Amino acid sequence: MRNETTTIPSVMLGSAMPRRRPRRDMTMPMLMLAPFMVLFAAFVLYPVVKSLYLSFTDFNAISPPKLNGISNYTELFSDPRFYKALGNTTIFVVAVVALNTAMGLLLAVAFGGQRAWDQFMRAVFFLPSVAGGIAILAVWKWILNSEGYGVLNAARHSFGLEPISWLGTPNLTLPVLIAVAVWGGMGGTMILFVAGLRSIPNDLYEAAAIDGATASTRFWKITLPLLRPTLLYVTITGTIGAFQVFNEPYVMFGTVSGPGGLLDSALTLVSYLYDRGFSHFQLGYASAVAWVLFIIVFILTLINLRIGDPDERKVD
Repeated sequence: MRNETTTIPSVMLGSAMPRRRPRRDMTMPMLMLAPFMVLFAAFVLYPVVKSLYLSFTDFNAISPPKLNGISNYTELFSDPRFYKALGNTTIFVVAVVALNTAMGLLLAVAFGGQRAWDQFMRAVFFLPSVAGGIAILAVWKWILNSEGYGVLNAARHSFGLEPISWLGTPNLTLPVLIAVAVWGGMGGTMILFVAGLRSIPNDLYEAAAIDGATASTRFWKITLPLLRPTLLYVTITGTIGAFQVFNEPYVMFGTVSGPGGLLDSALTLVSYLYDRGFSHFQLGYASAVAWVLFIIVFILTLINLRIGDPDERKVD
C-alpha cells in the first residue's frame, strides 16, 4: 500500500490558528497624555519626593538642607505637643465621621423624595457645603463670641442666662469644632446618600413589604447592605478630610502665639505642621510630620477598605 499524506488546505489552517492582533501605535495617545504627565511630575510627584527627602534633613528655607538621618522623626515622637495634636485630631476625626455619616443618612432618608418640599430641604442643608470657607468660619466666630455682640450669648442674655466663653474654654474647643464641621459637611454627605438610595430597586422594598417586613426591617436588611459602597466612600473621604482639618481651628481659635488656641486645645496635626514649618521655619521637621500624617491616613484607608468591602465571593 502506498502511504498518502493528507494535506490540510491553507484556508483551514488560517481559520484554526489564532491571528495576531496588530500592534497598536501608541504615539498619539502618549502625546495626548504628555501635558498631564509633565504637570503631574512637576507639581505632584516632584514635591512628594522632595518632601520625603527633606524629612531626613535640617532645613530652615534659608541655608541648604543638611542630612540628619531620622532625627526629625525621633524628636517628633518625643514631643508632647505632637501627641496632643494627634489626640485632638483623633477625637475630631472619629466624632465628625460618625456624626456626618449618621446625619447625612438620616437627612437622605427624610428628604430623598421628589416632592418640592424635599428638593427645598435638600438645597437648604446642602447650602453650607457650597458656601463654606473662611467667611463662614468668621460668621461662626461672631456667633460664638463671648463679648456682648456674640449672637449666641446675646440670645442667652435675653433669657437671663450668663454668657459662656465658647471660644475661650478649652473643654469646649473640640465640641465647637466638631459641631461646625458637621454643620458644614452633612449636606454633601446627604447628597451622596440620596444618589445611593435612588440606585436601590423599589421592587426589593415592595417584595419585602408583601412578606410583612416592617419599615425598620427594610432599612436594616435592604437599605444599609445595599448602601455599603456609598458608606465606604463617605467613610474614607470623610476620614481623609477630617485628618487634614486646618481652617476651623486656625480661624476660630488661632492666636498670635500659635495656631493651637488656649492650652493647645485646638491643636491638630496640620496646624502643628504649620506651626513648626512656617512659624519656626523647621521645614525638615514639618516634612516629617507630613509623612507621619500620610502613613496614618494610608493605614486607616486600607483598614476601611478591608472592613467595608470584604470579598464575599466563594469559589466552589
